[in-house]
Amino acid sequence: MTGTLLFDPLLPWLVIWALAALAALFLALQVWRNLAGWPFRALAALALLLALANPSLQDEEREPLTDIVLMVIDESASQRISDRPDQTEAAAEAVRREVDALDMELREVRVGDGPDNTGSLVMGALTELMAEEPRARIAGAIVITDGQIHDAELAPDLPAPLHALITGAEEDWDRRLMVQNAPAFAILGEEVVLTLRIEDEGAVPDSIGGLAELRISIDGQDARSFMMPVGREFDLPLTLPHAGMNVIQFEVPEAEGEITDRNNAAVVQINGVRDRLRVLLVSGQPHPGQRTWRNLLKSDPSVDLVHFTILRPPDRQDGVPVTELSLIAFPTRELFLETLDEFDLVIFDRYRRRGILPMIYLDNVRAYVENGGALLMATGPDFASAASLYRTPLSEILPGRPTAQVIEQPFLPQISDLGQRHPVTTGLEDTHTPLPGSDAPWGRWLRQIDITEQSGQTVMTGVDGRPLLMLDRVGEGRVALLASDHAWLWDRGYEGGGPQLELLRRLAHWMMGEPELEEEALRAEADGQTIVITRQTLEDSAGDVTVTAPDGSEVVVELEESTPGRFTGEFTGPEIGLYRLREGDREAVIALGPAAPREFEETLASGALLEEPAAVLRGGVMRLEDGMPDIRTVSEGRNASGRGWIGVTPRAAYLTTDITVTPLLPAWLFLLLAAGLMLAGWIREGRQ
Repeated sequence: MTGTLLFDPLLPWLVIWALAALAALFLALQVWRNLAGWPFRALAALALLLALANPSLQDEEREPLTDIVLMVIDESASQRISDRPDQTEAAAEAVRREVDALDMELREVRVGDGPDNTGSLVMGALTELMAEEPRARIAGAIVITDGQIHDAELAPDLPAPLHALITGAEEDWDRRLMVQNAPAFAILGEEVVLTLRIEDEGAVPDSIGGLAELRISIDGQDARSFMMPVGREFDLPLTLPHAGMNVIQFEVPEAEGEITDRNNAAVVQINGVRDRLRVLLVSGQPHPGQRTWRNLLKSDPSVDLVHFTILRPPDRQDGVPVTELSLIAFPTRELFLETLDEFDLVIFDRYRRRGILPMIYLDNVRAYVENGGALLMATGPDFASAASLYRTPLSEILPGRPTAQVIEQPFLPQISDLGQRHPVTTGLEDTHTPLPGSDAPWGRWLRQIDITEQSGQTVMTGVDGRPLLMLDRVGEGRVALLASDHAWLWDRGYEGGGPQLELLRRLAHWMMGEPELEEEALRAEADGQTIVITRQTLEDSAGDVTVTAPDGSEVVVELEESTPGRFTGEFTGPEIGLYRLREGDREAVIALGPAAPREFEETLASGALLEEPAAVLRGGVMRLEDGMPDIRTVSEGRNASGRGWIGVTPRAAYLTTDITVTPLLPAWLFLLLAAGLMLAGWIREGRQ
């Protein structure tokens, strides 16, 4: 309990001071006249003025409050390497014991990796923790970290000392792989140059040489090794193997004694794009759909089209001068022997044997497909005749065999059950708007060539379920067989038309091996720290996916069918890095976070970043490998750290629980005192 003298004047202070001045004037007059009773009158005046000032005694009942120590524990990725987690927990437990022994309260918070690769935001966490407590009770703050924080300049204005306890060891060393330059896109077939650097930091042993092994793999396959210099940048030329996203992983094997291998790997994702799609279109007998094929291909600016139409066979005798037969000669040898491999896609549109292309040329087309080329056959009645291309070496790679029957009747193209799951035809109905009031998704065709399945998959059917569009893989290449020459009716809008352009685009991209149109594929996309897993398959079900995290732990993710042939699932990655996905014999890789995580840019423990903010607040920075310092109390304003100890400042905070205000003297006593004094002065003067 404490007492305080208060004044609660009965009149305004200005009036009281005026009365005091008037009393002083009268007293001065009495002194000048040498009246003997002036001291008694002065005391009487003082008593009256005190009565007007109304003095009171205020008593407070106070409840002392314990002081608070703030503790921030850094649990970012760089704090989870080597023996730092054990150091951190041991130090945190020691701080709890020491603070409890001082009869103080401890407030603690743990800080992980910041969002969006912002690193360790320790000072931000300390600021938030400080804002939750009364400033008058904060006796100090202790940060347990490796010193590699990324917001040291945001240290809060504490009313007490700030201390940092640094994990790690002085003899630590680390090897780090850095990607200095990597493009986001690259053109297929063209070389792209990446810039890398391997750096050794810390107390590097003398036994470590100046070269390091660098392993490179794309999509987790076919890793290759090179010996590269340490301590300087080097350029790495690279050619992407396929279109779409290419996940390129660079890895340096862990060296003996380094504190972590988490920064020995870097992941770069480069999207492979095609410069231009080179297409060779060979048209045979003229028909209404011939111009449609050409227009569709020419409408795409990314397609480089070479088109030849055979209008007149060599054996035709009609007396037309040779100079008027064509603008240029058909360069069969150049196209089918010398430059065939330069084309990405070859299309035969109603072409039949007419003595122009020898069998050796067509056999070269077969070899072209088996070696990775793509062939699209758009057939007509000629395919069912004796001059059919099926009666050539191409029969070895075609998925269907003609029966010599041509069906001349209207029919509605249908997507087969298998086609509902195949990326080329799945959801094709949704890409076209049918005629109002029509139950059919698109218009009918009027002719179909009857073929018998030999291999591959039938994704579209026609009359009585007969194969209409067949797809097949042959060797390293792909083949598509369209058993009708009336697809052009869709382009002309017959009975509402149909999605001919979308179908051709999908066919071309599937034959080019575009990843998004693979019928059997395991894909993964990153949405922040969430991995969206997609399993594309022609089967009715898909197995669970095993996800391997950067630290080697595995999680099994169940997939659910979202659309026919498409199974999806999600997994939230706990940390940044490379994740490997496996389902059966299919594998995929995906990187979460940046190519070079900020937490592993500097892994060696150091208190350099915390020395200045700690010094401003009279605190200290100490390494835990030298021993856990004692915690003592120090007076405010004094240095709060020394050899083997750190200090906190007692704040002596309290909570007022009750206040009592009592008048110093009752009013009647002041009045009686003043009257007695004035009477004493009168008697004194009467005797004089």
